[in-house]
Amino acid sequence: MSDSHPDTSPSSPPRSTDPLICKIVSRAQWEETRASGVLPPSPIDITDGFIHLSTAAQVPGTLAAHFTGQTDLVVLHVRVADVRDHLRWEVSRNGEQFPHLYGPLPLSAIDHAEPVDAP
Repeated sequence: MSDSHPDTSPSSPPRSTDPLICKIVSRAQWEETRASGVLPPSPIDITDGFIHLSTAAQVPGTLAAHFTGQTDLVVLHVRVADVRDHLRWEVSRNGEQFPHLYGPLPLSAIDHAEPVDAP
């Protein structure tokens, strides 16, 4: 999902936005989040300066683009209302708007987690 020059202008989310957005993490990151209360940023999140998120509809494409061959993944379902103040919708892969979080992702904002089914 990394884009060297993402559109950083504030924008409204797509009209069909679900009240939940998703973050794909390793099981180890999920366990660390549960233990510490805050999601540890991934290397790409650190490099890009925000936490990469996806809508539920974007998850399959994100898995294919960035997680091929990885196992033991978890999808965290994040309540938009809980992160709205630091959330921006920005153009990224294929010209689609993706949710990007410019702040921490607390455990309290995660509605539920589910394992990624093996391909």
